[in-house]
Amino acid sequence: MKNLLMLYLLFLSSQLLGQTSTFMEVAFMKPTEKKQSNQAHFNVLKNLVPVSVTTERNVQHNSLVQPFDGMEEFDKGSFTTHTLIEQLTELNSATPFSVSHNATLERFIRVYLKDRREYLNSLLGKSKYYFPVFESYLDKYDLPLELKYLAVVESALNPLAVSPSGAKGIWQFMYGTGTDYKLYIDSYVDERFDPVKSTEAACVYLKHLYTTFGDWDLALAAYNSGPGNVKKAIRRAGGNKNYWEIRQYLPRETSSYVPAFYATMYLFTYADFHHLKASKTDVAFVNSDTLHLKGSLNFKAIQRKTGIDLGLLKSLNPQYKKDVIPYVSGKTMVLALPTEKMVDFMKHETELYQIAVPHSINSSNGVIRVNKNNSYLVKNGDNLNSIATAHGISLQQLKTWNGLHTNFLIADQRLVVTDKKFLPQKTTELSDNYSFRKDSNKKNLVTYKVKHGDTLFKISKLFNNVPIDQLRTANNLQNVNYLKPGMKLIIQKPDKNDNI
Repeated sequence: MKNLLMLYLLFLSSQLLGQTSTFMEVAFMKPTEKKQSNQAHFNVLKNLVPVSVTTERNVQHNSLVQPFDGMEEFDKGSFTTHTLIEQLTELNSATPFSVSHNATLERFIRVYLKDRREYLNSLLGKSKYYFPVFESYLDKYDLPLELKYLAVVESALNPLAVSPSGAKGIWQFMYGTGTDYKLYIDSYVDERFDPVKSTEAACVYLKHLYTTFGDWDLALAAYNSGPGNVKKAIRRAGGNKNYWEIRQYLPRETSSYVPAFYATMYLFTYADFHHLKASKTDVAFVNSDTLHLKGSLNFKAIQRKTGIDLGLLKSLNPQYKKDVIPYVSGKTMVLALPTEKMVDFMKHETELYQIAVPHSINSSNGVIRVNKNNSYLVKNGDNLNSIATAHGISLQQLKTWNGLHTNFLIADQRLVVTDKKFLPQKTTELSDNYSFRKDSNKKNLVTYKVKHGDTLFKISKLFNNVPIDQLRTANNLQNVNYLKPGMKLIIQKPDKNDNI
């Protein structure tokens, strides 16, 4: 998995690899606090939600800096290498991870302390809000509590973090991994930004990685770069499964990922020794409850009826990207509100659902609220032109109604295909390869699924010699001679008695 910005270390120690990263926010806390009871942890999750005033999802970028010259200048005063070895040995005895001294880890720790003390103090401040959430789920899945530090490495405890590669949220899930681990993502909702749901998904994923590799160092490396890269590095190393000996075969970012994790664990544990103090942060606990919704809602209507601050509403519900909570068939959407706003919401709940009924979410841009009655579920091989033709609408209408600015589609994405309350017609399946429906002119429209070896000429013959130019025009295939198996073509099927 790609972490936010070449990991936390590249953000903190620009000298180590010649690169640095800047986060929207950073935070931390001392890890020596005793573990709370399970019930206390779950009470935190149920009622007290950590929120930040920051609601922007900005992509962060890396910048080049001067390379690191060495660590000799840091090895001064009471914090000697001998002291560090003793502390790491003590830490190793108290954790299931293999924490041992080496020159790489010492460099990471010393650069953190020399150049980024203010950031460390900020992280210490944020961690007291997020760590109870992480620990409760790590305990639920019987995972080492020290894995909470991984979110620091991934996102600097920023629940709205977005990486240049597209990884999102406090645990930095890529789209595919997120959906694999049951995080719901569509045009309006992205549960990767939900700190609680993404934490549970991260626990399930980390447990799977440890089961796969049987070693926490390798599991951490796989979380960053993907299991495939770790398996490839093991093969290139002749079957060696020691992370420190296969680092050279891993992607550059991943080769520093595990040292960054251990440096973070060390600095949290020995924060007092290094005179690190939690600083003030824009994160705070909010006493809240969660509602299961019966229909669509929009944030501005909720704000008007309950008086809640719009920024707080967004912070409590970061998974909703466009200030709209859509209706999704087969899925229950939830809304988190401060407990003192619950009565106001319940009083106006029916009215709020009615406010959300109008089809246009934003009349200024023409986007229409998606629901099961006005939409089409994208399948493998679909393209915008074929979907538009199949539903008797223009390509521009399809893009406008769905707020699309590119032609990129994802299977199982739901697209609005009518500005009416219901689809005017339903598609009737004919076979595994094609289906048809009647259009407004009572002519057959055929949706044909391309098979291996198909050509436009073969398909034309299959459908009573429908003109090839017509096939190209209807499916936007000008200057395209190769048909990819699985793609779908819209064909105006002529009657058998027509003269073609």
